[in-house]
Amino acid sequence: MGIEAAIPTDNFLTTQLRHVVNWGRRSSLWPMPFATACCGIELMATASSRYDIARFGMERMSFSPRQADLLIVAGRISVKMLPVLQRIYEQMTEPKWVISMGACASTGGVFDTYATVQGVDQFLPVDVYVPGCPPRPEMLLEGVMAIQRYIETEGMPPMNGGKRAPLGVVVEPTHAVNPQPVGLTQS
Repeated sequence: MGIEAAIPTDNFLTTQLRHVVNWGRRSSLWPMPFATACCGIELMATASSRYDIARFGMERMSFSPRQADLLIVAGRISVKMLPVLQRIYEQMTEPKWVISMGACASTGGVFDTYATVQGVDQFLPVDVYVPGCPPRPEMLLEGVMAIQRYIETEGMPPMNGGKRAPLGVVVEPTHAVNPQPVGLTQS
């Protein structure tokens, strides 16, 4: 009985609880798509096998705001649709995130009219702006990863009297833009 039982050290994992919770939150964002125009096609392409948003734990597009925590506003928003969008945002669970996808959702795009909202950030706290007309699926994935990086490092967003401050991250273009039109010369 002189042999002591040693505890094997290869069966233990030590970490902090907040790291595990942040990893779980980062890996399980459930998007609520609000797609109204051509940006919606790019949003749908993000779920295809080529871009595979499922690798981020987001294959479950939720069409119920009570079961979503990431609102993706893709396309132009008319003044008549704005109350619906605001109600969807209010029904989402906390913490909730918003991605403004495309020029129309971010600034109104080419639709400088009385009937088009000139930037959804005037009515909702936008966390990530994904530029482009329409933006590529890779840029939307970069926007999702920006939110995931924030969740992983910061955890829960700070609350200011029941409301949190939006992140305001702008995704950089992932490609070089060529001037248009190409090949024309002045005469």
